Amino acid sequence: MTKRLFTATPAMGAALLLPALAWTIRASPAFGAEARGDPPHDQRIVPEKSHPDRLPDRPSIPPSFSIPIEPLGFAAPGPIYLGQRFSLASLDFLGENRLLFTFRIPGLIHRSNHASDDEDNAEHYVRALVLALPSGAVEAETVWMLHDRDHYIWALDDGRFLLRDRDEIKIGNDGLELKAYLRFPGPVLDVGLDPDQQLLVTNSREPAPQTKPAAADVTGSQDASASFAMQTDLVLRVLRRESGKVIVVSRVHSQIDLPLNSDGFLELLPGKDNNWAINLNSFGGSSTVLGGVESNCMPSADFVSQQEFLVTTCTRNDMRGTFAMTTDGRTLWEDLPLSSPVWPLYVVGGNGLRFARESLAVSRLVNAFSPLSFDDVKGQVVEVFDAATGKVALTAAAAPVMDGGGNVAISPSGRRVAVLNAGAIQVFDLSAPPPLPAAPATAEESKAKP
Repeated sequence: MTKRLFTATPAMGAALLLPALAWTIRASPAFGAEARGDPPHDQRIVPEKSHPDRLPDRPSIPPSFSIPIEPLGFAAPGPIYLGQRFSLASLDFLGENRLLFTFRIPGLIHRSNHASDDEDNAEHYVRALVLALPSGAVEAETVWMLHDRDHYIWALDDGRFLLRDRDEIKIGNDGLELKAYLRFPGPVLDVGLDPDQQLLVTNSREPAPQTKPAAADVTGSQDASASFAMQTDLVLRVLRRESGKVIVVSRVHSQIDLPLNSDGFLELLPGKDNNWAINLNSFGGSSTVLGGVESNCMPSADFVSQQEFLVTTCTRNDMRGTFAMTTDGRTLWEDLPLSSPVWPLYVVGGNGLRFARESLAVSRLVNAFSPLSFDDVKGQVVEVFDAATGKVALTAAAAPVMDGGGNVAISPSGRRVAVLNAGAIQVFDLSAPPPLPAAPATAEESKAKP
């Protein structure tokens, strides 16, 4: 499952129509390491600094096997797509020994008959293949017609997957059989899952509530009435995945990526001196302070497992740092790379014990004063991290460059990684990932021990 690091904003509490939160951060060390119970800085895990913009000559370990992709009908997308952030392909594990490989079939653009549809919503075809591992034998094959170029597929832990198209989400199996699952009043823009896959988050564009315009608004012409009839809103929903029951629904001003686990969602609140508090807000309205970070820009956060989440911050020299934190208030490790990742995307393994970061390898420093030119892009780098320690378990290149993701997948156990590179799907077998360290015993628990 591919996901970009989400951005939590102070507006989320209001947008979700939850009870009011305490927005004021007191000027005290309440959000510091001492209050959270974090170990001193020199006792935290500080992994070896990574190089997210350095294109490796070869993978840090050799692939266990490779599956050529040209015989499967795959053709690399042209450079015209670079920078569009389109989803042009997707790799997804369906269990440990099956890989779902989907990709756009190049050809003529099939335009819709609807005059309002633009080129980005033109019909296009996607080939879907289920490949047996390690042989690469095709076990199932089909072609789907889709209607936009955003992320369209999400693997589930039980060997099934979700497929998004227009106003519908379907559910499919390893035989590529699709069944109706959810339908919305308007097109679905994005889908998210919590780490345990109990909750589903959707953003959709739906008709606005039909209220009568004021007299002054309708005296001009019929164009005003037509414009009113065409109004749409963005709608955020949180649903139970198994039942489809809606927990939260709200009309919002912009598309929201909500970092959540099965207990609630993360909220980052600004304080003094570049300090940010991190709260976990339940859908029932309660709020728990998990800790805080220092950042010169608004941090972003996302869960990699039910207990662990990543927070990305800006340091004083405008570098991007990553902190791994837990829902019991601990900071497990921090990654302060030698260069900031360019357009990073994160792919999480099914059990949350490993995740991959893919970013663009560029030939020079990119910042607000020196924006990215696509002539500077050298390739795409994949780094696979152990979530418990921040150690890099694999470094490899991915080609062709897909800045919308879809060219990396991690198996449910975290022991297999698939990367699209060098005209093949390269599959790497890794050792078992380390488990998350147990939380230290509380004073009461220590006293209770014999």
